[in-house]
Amino acid sequence: MLPKTAGGASLNRPAEEESNEIFMDPLCLGDIEFFVFDKKFYHKIQGVKYKMSEAAIAQKQLLVEELTTKIQESASVVVVDYLGLTVEQVTELRKQLREAGVEMKVIKNSLMTRAAGAAGLEGMESIFKGPTAVAFSTEDVVAPAKIMAEFAKTAEKLEIKGGIIEGNVASKEEIEALAKLPNREGMLSMLLSVLTAPLRNVALAVKAVSDQKGEAA
Repeated sequence: MLPKTAGGASLNRPAEEESNEIFMDPLCLGDIEFFVFDKKFYHKIQGVKYKMSEAAIAQKQLLVEELTTKIQESASVVVVDYLGLTVEQVTELRKQLREAGVEMKVIKNSLMTRAAGAAGLEGMESIFKGPTAVAFSTEDVVAPAKIMAEFAKTAEKLEIKGGIIEGNVASKEEIEALAKLPNREGMLSMLLSVLTAPLRNVALAVKAVSDQKGEAA
């Protein structure tokens, strides 16, 4: 039986007798280190040499590019450790995020690290460690942080690790601070109150003057 990668997928293609090489499936890449030999990518597992096909390399690069674009287009990104959550909890969390227009994905750390680097964000290696789920929000900068923080109050296994706020790397503490701010609707309501308050005062003053003139007449 052929060995399995860290991601759990099996390498199900037969070895070539002459070269003792096994072409790796694109979905079996995982967090493994590759080295160059004879201008090809190889990885050794249990003394057997494996070769990643050009199609697998291209697919991996395409995924990194897609993640890079997603990071750049997001108002905020929140990274969490979800290990220990039940299926029901994960389903409910996804539901709450989806209703707020937030997309959550489970992504390999190596791919997210490369995508973050391509987006010009450095120093995220410590965030992309262990079991990782990533929430992307393109509109509401507060929503993913607020939902994650609220959900963690009843699901103790959910842990915020950090993220990205408007194109800047954010620590766990900064994400938690963001979660305490009003969401997009709350902010718009506050802004509307600030903008309309002076107009309301002017309208009341005009009405008072008009009433006084009416009484004088």
